[in-house]
This record gives sequence, C-alpha cells and structure tokens, in this order.
Amino acid sequence: MRNSAVAPACPAEPRVRRDTNINVRLPYQTRELIDAAASAIGQTRTEFVVASAKKHAIDVLLDQRFFVLSGKESASFLAVLQNPPEPNEKLKELMKRRPPWTQK
Repeated sequence: MRNSAVAPACPAEPRVRRDTNINVRLPYQTRELIDAAASAIGQTRTEFVVASAKKHAIDVLLDQRFFVLSGKESASFLAVLQNPPEPNEKLKELMKRRPPWTQK
C-alpha cells in the first residue's frame, strides 16, 4: 500500500478516468522486455503499454494519408486543390471534432 505522506518526485499528470480494460496473454520473455523498458523510463508496465499502444495507434491513423491515383484522377485532384470549393456544413462539423487520440 502506498504511503500517502510521501510526495511524488515529480508532479503527476491529472488522473484520467479509466472505464475499460484490455486483457492480453503474451510470452513471459515479452513481459520481461516490457517491464525492463518501463522501468528504464520510470513507468509502470500499464503506463508503458498504454503510452506505446496509443502512440502506435496515432501513427497508424496518420499514416493512412497515402493514396494512389491514375493520371486523370491526379489531374482532377490537383484542380480541386488549386481551386477548393467553399466549406460546406459537413466539413465545418468535421473540423469541430477532436481527433480520436486527444484527451477530453
């Protein structure tokens, strides 16, 4: 049990409500590797796994920006980029949304 009279060495981030869980079965060696890495940067296993998974999830979502177009499609795409239409209501609503990786 934690001694409440001892102050943390550095200011803690505000607590985030945790309302779900993920159970993972993995090889012992993988857990040991995760524990060693977490310890090396002063995090718990949970903090390390959550931060690593979150960072990778953001990277995956941001990497979905590459696409391939034919010559005709490319010309049409460039024409729209050079002469964009006025923002419509759907675009305005989209721009008001927070990215899924930001904290609320």
